[in-house]
Amino acid sequence: MKLEDIRREYLQDALSEETLLDDPFKQFETWLEHAVASQLPDPTAMVVATVDETGQPSQRIVLLKHLDENGFVFFTNTGSRKAQELKGNNKICLHFPWHHMERQVIVYGEAQPLPTAAVAKYFLSRPKESQLAAWASAQSRPVSSRKVLMETFANMKNKFAKGEIPLPDFWGGYCVVPTKIEFWQGGAHRLHDRFMYHRQADNSWQITRLNP
Repeated sequence: MKLEDIRREYLQDALSEETLLDDPFKQFETWLEHAVASQLPDPTAMVVATVDETGQPSQRIVLLKHLDENGFVFFTNTGSRKAQELKGNNKICLHFPWHHMERQVIVYGEAQPLPTAAVAKYFLSRPKESQLAAWASAQSRPVSSRKVLMETFANMKNKFAKGEIPLPDFWGGYCVVPTKIEFWQGGAHRLHDRFMYHRQADNSWQITRLNP
């Protein structure tokens, strides 16, 4: 197998100044609706990139759980690697890789912790098994075996067999407030369409076309 020979043309669509919406949130919502309608697997999946105290970036995939005029929301264990890195540096980057549609969206911004009420509201909406998993997993920390993990899960299931499962004090969420958002549409001959929205001081957005 020759990796250098694996390639394809991007011919599905185009993005232009005339069709681009002025509001990046509305543009994102439009593309997300397209991704959902196309039955793309995990359309809300996004790569989250953070940086540790040494400058080492790390990435992982999480699910977008809310979007409004403030930003992009996700939830996580506050003891996780990403949460610990965000404590030291709240700069963050999100990447939505909608390859099936020959589209990508990249969000640059800062992660702001959500209030406890918002975290609790979402946590209580999760399936019970997902709530139990949050209690059972010391996210990002070593575990000796899957057997140990499943035993912890079973213990939590017994502990919270009756009534509502409470919000763990080590579980939270973030709103990623964007400073820049890039929309990428694949084009023929690698001449892709790329547009960057830059947030201005008055919260308006300036749009710039980028070279592919």
